Formats: sequence, structure tokens, C-alpha cells
Amino acid sequence: MHSLPVFLRLTGRPVILTGEGEAADAKRRLLERAGAQIVGEEDSAARIAIVSDGDAATAERLRARGVLVNATDNPDLCDFTLPAIVDRDPVLIAIGTGGASAGLAKALRQRLEAMLPARLGKLADGLLAARGAIRARWADAGARRRGIDAGLAPGGMIDPLRADAADALGAWLAAEGQAVAARLVSIRLSSDDPDELTLRAARLLGEADRIYHPPSVPALILDRARADAARIVADGPPDHPGEGLSLWVTLGEGIA
Repeated sequence: MHSLPVFLRLTGRPVILTGEGEAADAKRRLLERAGAQIVGEEDSAARIAIVSDGDAATAERLRARGVLVNATDNPDLCDFTLPAIVDRDPVLIAIGTGGASAGLAKALRQRLEAMLPARLGKLADGLLAARGAIRARWADAGARRRGIDAGLAPGGMIDPLRADAADALGAWLAAEGQAVAARLVSIRLSSDDPDELTLRAARLLGEADRIYHPPSVPALILDRARADAARIVADGPPDHPGEGLSLWVTLGEGIA
């Protein structure tokens, strides 16, 4: 991973914007949407800058002051890059290529725009408002996570790709049997390359509560799992894997 994706709260904070023309205007609109206070290079309080014309001298001068810089079309002088954004406020999806291709990021954004319902943000707002009711329904943290996962799963009552998911929140909270039953699923990998994971394997890794695996399974594969999923080195599948979804992950024959 070449960069750490973060979301910055810029409301009321000074951000330097230099350069003129269409590129500067586009960056200005983006900063204004984020609530930033747009200032010039001379502002000593600013810690973030966008050099919209990619001018190397300006970028280097700002970086020497400790300012984090984005220099358009000059990736070697960028401390951060600006992603393509899918905005379903409060849901934000950022797509970056590390400066390799803005066109690729744009194409991916357009695909996602077409997939995601316009009311996805309403679902997020509804889940926030229902936080107390969700905790009351599932007092145990593990059961709560599994219940939410089941509701949001493909075909679930609040599947985020359903246009009416936000309207189904009440029915989802009142429904029975939403938690995922305890189960163990075996995955035999055909490659140690995480980019060659099947869609099924990638989905299960993203859902699992714990992953049992021999030492030969590489960390790059395990990194595709949820950050809070337990990784457990074992010689074979467990007899009692625990509640929720557990995986037994192995590599195919001949793969080191």
C-alpha cells in the first residue's frame, strides 16, 4: 500500500491554493465543498496546500515550511494525492491511483456512481440514528456485528445496493433470525497472489470473524481480511471454531 487513505475535516481550516485557470477553479470548488478556508501562500497558519499548476518551485518552497503539498501532475512533489470521489453524504468513497492515472480513477468513479443508489447516505444516517436500538437488539458486540453484517449482505434487508434500504431499517430491526449462524468454511487458494483471489474467497475474507491457517499462507492474503478478524495459526481445521463465521484457509499443492 503506497499511501494511507484518510479523510480530513477541513471545515474552517486554512488551505493554501495557488495557480490559476480551470485546474485552480476545480480545486477551489472541491475545497469549498469540504468547508475549507482558502488562503494564499503567505498564510503561515495553513498546513495543507494545493499547487494547482504543479509549479515545482512553489511546491518545494511550501514543503520547506512543513506544509503538506499536492502538486498537480507532479507526483514526485506530492505529499498527498486527491482521489476521485463518489459523494453520497455522509458516505464518501475515494478512489486513488497514487498519481498514476487520474483517468483510471475517474472511470472507476463513474462505474461506482452508476451502481450506488442516490439514497445511500440516507441509509448511513438511519443506521446512526438507530445506534441505540441496534445495541439494545444485540447487546453482545459479536452478535451485533454479525447481525449488521447479515442485514447489509447481498440480498439482506438493508443491502446498501437496494434503493429502498433506508426504508427497510425498521423492519430489519424488528425481524428475527438476522444473525449469521456459527459456521466453518474451507478455502483452498490456487495462488499466493492476493490479486488472484476468487470473488467468493475475497467476500468470505471480508466477512469472517476469525481465520485459521497454516504458516504457509502469506500475510498478503490475510491482509484482505477484516482488520479486527482473528488470525490463528493452526495445523488443521478446528473442531470448535467459535461463534460467527470462521475460515480454514490453505494453499494448493505446489505453492510455497
